[in-house]
Amino acid sequence: MRILLAHTEASFLSLEALLAGWGYEVVLAQDGRAALQVLQGEHPPKLAFLDRFLPDRDSLELCREVRRADSSPYIYLILLAPEQNPADLVAALDAGADLYLSEPLDADQLRAYLQAARRILDLQDELIAALEALREQAARDSLTGLWNHGAILEILQHEWERSQRLGHPLGVIMADLDYFKSINDQFGHLGGDQVLKQVARRLESTLRHYDWIGRYGGEEFLVVLPGCDTPTTLLLAERLRKSISGKALLLPEGPVPLSISVGVCACSDPHRADVQSLLRAADTALYRAKDSGRNRVERALPPDLLERRSG
Repeated sequence: MRILLAHTEASFLSLEALLAGWGYEVVLAQDGRAALQVLQGEHPPKLAFLDRFLPDRDSLELCREVRRADSSPYIYLILLAPEQNPADLVAALDAGADLYLSEPLDADQLRAYLQAARRILDLQDELIAALEALREQAARDSLTGLWNHGAILEILQHEWERSQRLGHPLGVIMADLDYFKSINDQFGHLGGDQVLKQVARRLESTLRHYDWIGRYGGEEFLVVLPGCDTPTTLLLAERLRKSISGKALLLPEGPVPLSISVGVCACSDPHRADVQSLLRAADTALYRAKDSGRNRVERALPPDLLERRSG
């Protein structure tokens, strides 16, 4: 674990050696400004020792700045004072410090304090991981495990904005399972659910690791392809179609013949259109594929992708 040590007294050298001897990675700061830069950096230490009297700012105000930033994960703050002062201890805790220690430090006590701090930080990490898992679970389709409707649209918006910044193309695929109503009628809703799960797995396993796929609704799937122009998007769409078509799924009630219809739209200049026009164009191409006999890939035609209206 990394620990920040912001200290001006000569005794900090022995504290640094002590922490390093216990296996901690020590990051040094000579004043409050340097300490704040470290604590507000991209990967801040999880624990910080702050001299109560830093040369350029009050360490209590430094604690307040760290807490106002509401950093995640939590940073455990320990203030080091030259002597114990009950009123100052209360002020330190009120400012956001987790622990107030006076010098000289007892090595055994300090080690015990650090072990207690690590338990708190470990619990914080577990809580953050659990919250992230809940967020992802809420963004997943409960049946297929793919991103759900809202999540895949957010992903599409994010990738669209990124493509605008970088000037990269973006491809979109809309895929619809053919004759799904007949599958439900013949094999029941449980059978239909099994079909959707298997189709989702096949589609997902066919994509590149940086592509995105979500269940757009019912038996329809939306695929977002970063960096893909029209030829590449068509190639991947055909690969998706072949992963489903002609490969029957075996259910206890019998084999289920499968195929999908696919609509494709790619935009090489993201500034010429918007997300909604891209989706509409892919959806129009999908229905063209279904109207043309299903089990095929159709690309968006120029009239399908309407330019974004100015203003």
